[in-house]
Amino acid sequence: MDTENTNSSALPALLPERHPQHDLFICDVSDAVLKDVMQHLEHPFYSLSKKPETRVKRYRNGEHWLEVTPSVKGLATIYDKDILIYAISQIMSKLKRGETVSPRIRLNPHELLIFANRGTSGREYQALLDALDRLEGTRIRTNIVTGDEEQLDGFGLIDASSIRRKHGLDGRLLWCEIKLSDWVFNAIRNEEVLTLHRDYFRLRKPLERRVYEIARKHCGHQKNWRISLAKLLLKTGSQSPPKRFRQMIRQLVEHDHLPDYHVTYEEEGDIVGFTRRCSMAPVATAETQVPALKPGTHDRAREVAPGWDVYQLEQEWRDWIVEAPQNADAAFIGFCKKWYERRGRG
Repeated sequence: MDTENTNSSALPALLPERHPQHDLFICDVSDAVLKDVMQHLEHPFYSLSKKPETRVKRYRNGEHWLEVTPSVKGLATIYDKDILIYAISQIMSKLKRGETVSPRIRLNPHELLIFANRGTSGREYQALLDALDRLEGTRIRTNIVTGDEEQLDGFGLIDASSIRRKHGLDGRLLWCEIKLSDWVFNAIRNEEVLTLHRDYFRLRKPLERRVYEIARKHCGHQKNWRISLAKLLLKTGSQSPPKRFRQMIRQLVEHDHLPDYHVTYEEEGDIVGFTRRCSMAPVATAETQVPALKPGTHDRAREVAPGWDVYQLEQEWRDWIVEAPQNADAAFIGFCKKWYERRGRG
């Protein structure tokens, strides 16, 4: 069962910012911009339980299906995902600087903990090692495509990990190295990455994180987006009963603390709504620096990407771009061409 304590109203809605001067310490992640692959936002790859979950998890939504098999240490959790967000953010930062990237990446544990708004006690370092075990041990089968590839054989969220620490089991952790699975790295190479709000790491409850992820993927920078409560519950992958999930949604409405979005709930129809906050600009990213496209650019985009909603493609492009281009119109047309080459007609 998900560890959603709905009786914690006495606590502040968001966790405190533990490291307000984080960007003085984080040198590997430019501007500490959070990035995640779209598929991880849309589909429930991770356990929402803080207790080890050792049963096979199955999910189907329309044509998409997902089967997640745990190791003896349990399924990878949504908190374990912090490691992948850090790694993906590092890779995107390197791409922004024009550096060569690979699926193998070295992580500084201290910087990772600060980046994820965690404490830096010895217990937190041990939690990182446990998380690596779960990420490496969790196996996935899915027909969800990254780029133009559908992978039906089993794979892990990370393929391998290694650590270096001072001599002895209680020695200080020096660094970790992970190798992202081809499936995850393929999503990065194919521009299927979105920016997350810094306050994502301040959300107290696993289910709140998951709801934010779904809103970020489906609402994005649209003005609003609506979904039935039953469908939202399905997409979270939560085992909570509808009554309990509905209570959590009402708390989100009451406290209005979800990053980027206001949440509404309509009794009639049992509908959850998300409305983009006017101040939705969590970091100074390229999407806030790129000028409006010229008249005629969208017509050209329709020619190179027939069948696709070019305004939705523009939003995908603005979410993906990490540096304002010299010629925004040409860059957008190039993006649409690649999109069509990889996905075909919309």
